[in-house]
Amino acid sequence: MAADGIQPGLWKITTAVLNNGMQMPPQTNSRCLTAEQAGDLADTFSPRFGGMNTTCQRTQYEKSEQKLTWRLECRGQLNMDSAAEFIFVSPLRYTAVISTKGWMGNQQMMDTQVTLQGEYVGACQ
Repeated sequence: MAADGIQPGLWKITTAVLNNGMQMPPQTNSRCLTAEQAGDLADTFSPRFGGMNTTCQRTQYEKSEQKLTWRLECRGQLNMDSAAEFIFVSPLRYTAVISTKGWMGNQQMMDTQVTLQGEYVGACQ
């Protein structure tokens, strides 16, 4: 088991998206986490975002043994605020909620909530 909390290997991730009030059908995919990724949850589960004429900065970040929260603010052509809370239920299971709102000028263009459920499956192939 990774010292930081989750098992490296193959994970099944179920994603449910609520986009501007519309619930999308859940989707399931797989992700292989290396020992390095499983050992650095902050880097593995932190956002990667950037775009043309947009500057992003992390305005909040907290990590404990079983929880990771962050907030990201992006300003530019598209203004976006994104916040997440990951709960590491056990070394074999995590849940997360990521909320993102986006504006162009004074008009809100996006209001999305993504719910993730990760379950350890086994060794990577």
